[in-house]
Amino acid sequence: MSDRISLTGLRAHGYHGVFDFERAQGQEFVVDVVLDVDTRRAAGTDDLADTVDYGDLAERVVAVISGEPASLLETVAERLAAVCLARPGVRAAEVTVHKPQAPIRHEFGDVAVTIRREAGPDFR
Repeated sequence: MSDRISLTGLRAHGYHGVFDFERAQGQEFVVDVVLDVDTRRAAGTDDLADTVDYGDLAERVVAVISGEPASLLETVAERLAAVCLARPGVRAAEVTVHKPQAPIRHEFGDVAVTIRREAGPDFR
């Protein structure tokens, strides 16, 4: 059984979407990340080096959101999951990408894509 580290509601401006105006103007995206980790070592040592630095993780997530445009939220979510799984000690990552200003003609509360990816067989 894994422990979890969550980073929710992280906001960043990005240029993702299938329409030209989305690529030109950009819009806000909101990201939630839940990482499966084992926190026992960090709890015992009380050392940031033994856990996921969520400040650093936030910077890396924002870099993906504000970085290279993608047409689909699925692509953005996959890129984010790869960033999460690259962190030492992360066994699995659940990533949700919200697009609150999605170009939909009807009133809506949210559009989001959620994926879950697990570390490969060479897990660190």
